[in-house]
Amino acid sequence: MEVIHTQAASLPPAPPAFAPPAQGRVPSLWSAAGLIATYFVLQVAASTLTVLAISVTTAFQHGWQGLDHAIPATLEQPAMQALLATLSLGIAAPLTLLLARWKWPRLWSRTQPPGFGVAWPRRRLFFGLAVAVGLTAPWLGALLTQLLAHGHAVTQGIQQLGSSTPPELRIPLVLVVVSVGPLAEELLFRGVLLSALLQRWHVGWSVVISSLVFALIHLPGLQFQWYALPDLALLALALTWLRLRSGSIWPAVLAHGLNNLVGVAGWFVALNLPG
Repeated sequence: MEVIHTQAASLPPAPPAFAPPAQGRVPSLWSAAGLIATYFVLQVAASTLTVLAISVTTAFQHGWQGLDHAIPATLEQPAMQALLATLSLGIAAPLTLLLARWKWPRLWSRTQPPGFGVAWPRRRLFFGLAVAVGLTAPWLGALLTQLLAHGHAVTQGIQQLGSSTPPELRIPLVLVVVSVGPLAEELLFRGVLLSALLQRWHVGWSVVISSLVFALIHLPGLQFQWYALPDLALLALALTWLRLRSGSIWPAVLAHGLNNLVGVAGWFVALNLPG
């Protein structure tokens, strides 16, 4: 009995679920907030520089006459909003990913927080669950939003953008909306921010706070319609569950991308409507 007791006592303790890495910095709440802010600032900067470049080029072709009116005229072009969205997201997302990779290289492929989970999931089953979440969440969320809206019109910026986008620009816009956009947001909210929160609070509070932040960040795109927030918060909870249970960010990226794809599928339906 003494031998068995001695052997049991010599066993090392089980590591905590969210232990900090032995080496390397862990994201703080300030650094997480700063990276999220940087992501959106980069989008604004890319859009602004694109508008200025087009406006200056147009004014130069006309002998610099009407430069004051060049910017408003550029913004009023039918395809401009879609072009700006495609370029800004296509530029800001990769730069944000590179910045996170440079700042926290040791956390990049670590499966559990404070790692970011850029690794293969534990089981391929999670990809199937991700598909189920990505395809069902838009419909369930739409029902919940309509219930809370009490008959008010519910519109999202991305839907309005798609309806006014020329057909030739819809494919590039969809590609960034369902690929690099979800990847950047999952790294930010289910990677960096969640990891920072877990250093200070219990996993339950961390999941709730990160999901609420994710929903509130999208409030301007919802035209500040509060009744659309529960849909986004529940989607974020499902994405966080996929991230933590799979040990990978990729199932959440897949579900997020499919959710966006279902949301913009109406663009292609509208193309085939008569008239």
